[in-house]
Amino acid sequence: MTDTTSLFTPIAFAGIELGNRAVLSPMTRTSAKDDGRVHHDMVDYYRDFARGQFSLLITEGIYTDEAFSQGYANQPGLANQAQQNSWRCVVDAVHQQSGRIVAQLMHAGAQTQHNRFKDEVVAPSESRASGEMLSFYGGTGPFPLAREISESEIHAAIAGFATSARLAKEAGFDGVELHGANGYLIHQFISERFNQRDDAWGGDALARLAFPLAVIRSVREAVGNDFPVGMRLSQGTVTEPSLQWQGGPDAARERLARLMDSGVDFLHLTGGDIQTPAFPEAEDEADRQLSLTSLAAQVRTAQRANVTLITNGGIDNLEKAEVALTQADLVAIGRSALANHDWPKRIKRGTCITPFDFGMLSPLATLGNEEDWRIANDKPANCEGRC
Repeated sequence: MTDTTSLFTPIAFAGIELGNRAVLSPMTRTSAKDDGRVHHDMVDYYRDFARGQFSLLITEGIYTDEAFSQGYANQPGLANQAQQNSWRCVVDAVHQQSGRIVAQLMHAGAQTQHNRFKDEVVAPSESRASGEMLSFYGGTGPFPLAREISESEIHAAIAGFATSARLAKEAGFDGVELHGANGYLIHQFISERFNQRDDAWGGDALARLAFPLAVIRSVREAVGNDFPVGMRLSQGTVTEPSLQWQGGPDAARERLARLMDSGVDFLHLTGGDIQTPAFPEAEDEADRQLSLTSLAAQVRTAQRANVTLITNGGIDNLEKAEVALTQADLVAIGRSALANHDWPKRIKRGTCITPFDFGMLSPLATLGNEEDWRIANDKPANCEGRC
């Protein structure tokens, strides 16, 4: 395999220089210490992906305050000095391997499975996340009924994102990604499924962007203009993947345009396969063929926006990566990266791609369980000449 493909072409955006277009997708691993500090296994875990030539790593979702943001047991935080100090080892390990790392900042909202600070759950409006809590993240039974978040709590949540972003910058991270996808709080404010408010935080499709835009402004004020800030977006949630944004493709274009004009440096689009139509029932036949990433690419061209696009969803081989890169600038690899920590190396060599096996996340999606699976199946995370 040569380096002439788009996947192995260098790129620079917002001051970050990358040697290729392969990004580690954020994935919940529930392997931090009980108090939200990084466990030493996480240092090796992230170092492994950088050594495997993922040029950019996006961390698992990190909770942002000591109130309502935590969503999982053993989720890492970035809400205090001790947690910040624990992340420095991860950042240094990635940088030593010539990788770059972005902290994904997350508030769980209604999709909370565990929170050590609060006994209740909040959401934009009183609501309950669909389906059952995820057992491989330590949950059982239905999600709790979330009460409507108050005005003061909204401002506290916004401040939490800003504080975490500042702590991330001080810890040496190369940027932050605000988690506005998969059913967490920012996504909940965007979605009519969770947001039926009639105040300044609710309304029609564009009005429901008030919270994410406020978070972006606050984070930008906290970190300045020289630090990359992005947002991950999806239509579906963790337990309701078929959920769609209200208003169809035209309203989606308006949302994306507003977000691209908000001061973000990148948008990370996810949901289903990279070619899954975002609105398969749209009136216009051409719109029925467009993925969320395709819609974002259209908007970027129309606006001439200086926003980098990352796409994610079912990318497990070179062919799919190259197709994705016709619409986006970077491809985020999830499940295939879990199975192959050196996925870019293996793709470049044309050898030894281990298929993803859900046994890696069963019974729990912990790093220890992954290691046990590898030993039992003789599947190393890195080839290191064995392929």
